[in-house]
Amino acid sequence: MQAVFSGEGRGAKTLAAMVLLVFLGTACANTGPKTAIGGATGAAAGGLIGHAAGGGTAGIIGGVLLGGLLGGAIGNALDQRDQELAMQAAQNSFENSRTGTQSSWQNPDSGNSGTITPTRTYESSSGQYCREYQQTVTVGGERQDAYGTACRQSDGSWQVVN
Repeated sequence: MQAVFSGEGRGAKTLAAMVLLVFLGTACANTGPKTAIGGATGAAAGGLIGHAAGGGTAGIIGGVLLGGLLGGAIGNALDQRDQELAMQAAQNSFENSRTGTQSSWQNPDSGNSGTITPTRTYESSSGQYCREYQQTVTVGGERQDAYGTACRQSDGSWQVVN
């Protein structure tokens, strides 16, 4: 995140403090590593979205807080099998699905489910093939939407880069 926020001085320091606060808050709440990881990931994504939207420091901080809370809730709710199913659907979708084609996953044991839809495919300046995507995760009947980018690695796997 340093490269994204460099040159913003006090705003970047405030943002870093907010990310740390969200991470520590979710980690210390005795809710487990899924919540902490989901909270930290959601906070980072929320901050990036706030920055990209041109929200200034206040918008970025709001994105960090909201992203951290939503990410922590989703991370806490998804069990290991949910995460495996979601990752398998994502890898398959990035590799085989045409842009605009939705792939889905569902865990019959937990009832959690999700979809992933590649929305754009392009070659990065470094020569990697990347796919932007839209993702939904439904936990306990509550749907959450997310957006991101995944790029093909040298070993052929796909890695989410934001």
